[in-house]
Amino acid sequence: MSPLRLLVFRLGAQATRLLASHNVQVVSWQHRSSGPPATFHNSRSGGGSSYMEEMYLAWLENPQSVHKIRGHHVAQLDPLGILDADLDSFVPSDLITTIDKLAFYDLREDDLDKEFQLPTTTFIGGSENTLSLREIIRRLESTYCQHIGLEFMFINDVEQCQWIRQKFETPGVMQFSSEEKRTLLARLVRSMRFEDFLARKWSSEKRFGLEGCEVMIPALKTIIDKSSQMGIENVILGMPHRGRLNVLANVIRKELEQIFCQFDPKLEAADEGSGDVKYHLGMYHERINRTTNRTITLSLVANPSHLEAVDPVVQGKTKAEQFYRGDSEGKKVMSILVHGDAAFAGQGVVYETFHLSDLPSYTTNGTIHVVVNNQIGFTTDPRMARSSPYPTDVARVVNAPIFHVNADDPEAVIYVCSVAAEWRNTFNKDVVVDLVCYRRRGHNEMDEPMFTQPLMYKQIHRQVPVLKKYADKLLAEGTVTLQEFEEEIAKYDRICEEAFGRSKDKKILDIKHWLDSPWPGFFNVDGEPKSMTCPATGIPEDMLTHIGTMASSVPLEGFQIHTGLSRILRGRADMTKNRMVDWALAEYMAFGSLLKEGIHVRLSGQDVERGTFSHRHHVLHDQDVDRRTCVPMNHLWPDQAPYTVCNSSLSEYGVLGFELGYAMASPNALVLWEAQFGDFHNTAQCIIDQFISTGQAKWVRHNGIVLLLPHGMEGMGPEHSSARPERFLQMSNDDSDSYPAFTEDFEVNQLYDCNWIVVSCSTPASYFHVLRRQILLPFRKPLIIFTPKSLLRHPEAKSSFDQMVSGTSFQRVIPEEGAAVRAPEQVRRLIFCTGKVYYDLVKERSSQGLEEQVAITRLEQISPFPFDLIKQEAEKYQGAELVWCQEEHKNMGYYDYISPRFTTILSRARPIWYVGRDPAAAPATGNRNTHLVSLKKFLDTAFNLQAFEGKTF
Repeated sequence: MSPLRLLVFRLGAQATRLLASHNVQVVSWQHRSSGPPATFHNSRSGGGSSYMEEMYLAWLENPQSVHKIRGHHVAQLDPLGILDADLDSFVPSDLITTIDKLAFYDLREDDLDKEFQLPTTTFIGGSENTLSLREIIRRLESTYCQHIGLEFMFINDVEQCQWIRQKFETPGVMQFSSEEKRTLLARLVRSMRFEDFLARKWSSEKRFGLEGCEVMIPALKTIIDKSSQMGIENVILGMPHRGRLNVLANVIRKELEQIFCQFDPKLEAADEGSGDVKYHLGMYHERINRTTNRTITLSLVANPSHLEAVDPVVQGKTKAEQFYRGDSEGKKVMSILVHGDAAFAGQGVVYETFHLSDLPSYTTNGTIHVVVNNQIGFTTDPRMARSSPYPTDVARVVNAPIFHVNADDPEAVIYVCSVAAEWRNTFNKDVVVDLVCYRRRGHNEMDEPMFTQPLMYKQIHRQVPVLKKYADKLLAEGTVTLQEFEEEIAKYDRICEEAFGRSKDKKILDIKHWLDSPWPGFFNVDGEPKSMTCPATGIPEDMLTHIGTMASSVPLEGFQIHTGLSRILRGRADMTKNRMVDWALAEYMAFGSLLKEGIHVRLSGQDVERGTFSHRHHVLHDQDVDRRTCVPMNHLWPDQAPYTVCNSSLSEYGVLGFELGYAMASPNALVLWEAQFGDFHNTAQCIIDQFISTGQAKWVRHNGIVLLLPHGMEGMGPEHSSARPERFLQMSNDDSDSYPAFTEDFEVNQLYDCNWIVVSCSTPASYFHVLRRQILLPFRKPLIIFTPKSLLRHPEAKSSFDQMVSGTSFQRVIPEEGAAVRAPEQVRRLIFCTGKVYYDLVKERSSQGLEEQVAITRLEQISPFPFDLIKQEAEKYQGAELVWCQEEHKNMGYYDYISPRFTTILSRARPIWYVGRDPAAAPATGNRNTHLVSLKKFLDTAFNLQAFEGKTF
């Protein structure tokens, strides 16, 4: 076949028409079909019947191409009947929507009754092999242009496209039994009457009801039922606030009285923390699925008002649950994400989350996305809210099929949701269900939508509720009687009233009853730690030696590593022989020892396998065999826990959210996210602010996520210097003005009361201990570590095995250990500092010969503030001037945090002077010389013992 004719086959009808107009002959119909050809009228001169034959040939090559690809443009998706579901009002000219469109194909009305043999690639015929053109068009319109609009022809997999065609084109495929219809009606009753009940009892309360999309409840239940039938045991949901209470009541099956009592303004909170509004809370519930009679666990993840922020968190939790169950194909655990139309199109984290969907260390083997498409965002019209035709177009980037459906056709919704569940189970890929609906009230129940959408809301006020529409349909069919329908309503109303009566007896709100990720056995029955002690974090020397030896070798035979890496491994072997560690080896030993104790370790982030600074090398690459890799950490012990180290996509918001969710699933895992540079964490600020720093206070949710943030002023410019420690410290919840009582368990109590732990380690041993302490604590707190860059290879930044063996622990403060400590009364200045600047100070002190006059104390743990140890250090050097020295600018770094706490612990008797860079807008200079000049300036001040004479604090 000539290339030109092949092109016609590939491009379909429009190309055929174009070529025919230029008298280009195409392969005859007879060559493709047995049986006599039909005779066609043709108004084109010189063409005879060849043009129609060519059109049919193209149709055979790509059957129903026009309707499949373009049918959704004219589908009747808007229940209000006033808008198109997409913003593109253009109706494709090649769709035969009226008889006059036949002329586009040079057809006449009498051609509609001619019979055509159907190709094997279509399913519209069912058991029939031939259909009239009129019937072909009718069936295609019925499939693609009614209450369901399908987008799938962009998928570049023939098998997947054919699977979808079969599900929707097969005649009679959307037949429901009487029992299925009655179940659907009952679920609609519960969905709608729940909202009606809340509206009657609390008419002036915000509840973000589901009115206008009540069909979402039977939609979600159908997805869960179908998934349970196919073997799913655990479903993790994420959703915004709209409809959340209804989902909690009718999908998760939270006790109604627990929901109703949330509306009581006199309810007292029993748990510590702030709590959260009722439509943000999560829930975990294990129950029997009544349709399949199988146990199903449902978890609705708590989330903030920041729309779509919960998406990656749900995916991370789902991935972890799959990992712990050995469910590598997602056949036991799955996720469902519910979205709003404006947020789905507008929030970038949606795109970031989609791009994790097929990455080996992040895939959850398919997510079902349900978009509650209100066709409005708060007060913003879709034409102002997105540039794409549909709010769901972002899903095209991962070849996810998109099923648009009119939410006022419950049976169409249920069928689409059933197909979506089957798709996910069959292909392990994402799928989107777009419920085109409306919002009966304003953004919340107190809002007036007529200000901005008057015409839409006039129609909404006239709109018959979906429950009445469907009930009338079933009554007309005789599927239910009026008495049965009314009894169903009365039955659920009675359930709500009884629960409301019980809710009045509740005086205390227990937030822990709304926990989305319980950890059975980790806490006692009251949700408290089983002890308030932390054992020593050191390990036996033979274990240190073993890990060091393995970290210096390649466990696979015939594995060719890079010559530069060979040098690094030899260096590790030499350090192990000399009983020393650098940062990379200390990390290796912390991870390796936890793996031996059965603790799963997962390290994720950009370039973490090698390390941004080429120091880690946890994944070795064979130099001769493509894609052959080795992770020595997984070869340490015969029965060790697995170690996962994975380079992430170039995303912070999505990936940090994912790892936070992963850490939610189990307390017995060390989950770490490393920023490429600490500065870049601010693109994930939403996860840090709304989940990590506040998660326990809002939702009683412990989480042990670890953030590794490379930090240090080294002349690398404003974007590669600061991890913004001031921001983390500002959000720390310890009281700067409260003088604490120093009890025996002060240290562990401080850790338990804080919202997170912030450390800046100055030695590899400190880093080793704080990682191990994170798991050995009897509770979980987020851990923020400002990690080094230049110190990774600094000759002085090494630790001895003696600082890491059994009996040793993390030192919150490392006191002066040199000449000054031998005669503290002669010390004139005590400098407190943290992190890398310590090495600059030690070097400068030595060059000026001030070892006996100036003591230097390091804070390894900044928050919670080590009041007790700082008090000891200050009292040790009674006659010394106290100085805080930092390399960051004065309005950044640690000074604003430590200053009031020093003042409190010193009872305002002694000042704490500041030494460091002057206030600035940018965190660092991009000029190397300016960097060195400012460094020299503050080091001179630090050791100028007359610098503060005559000054008042």
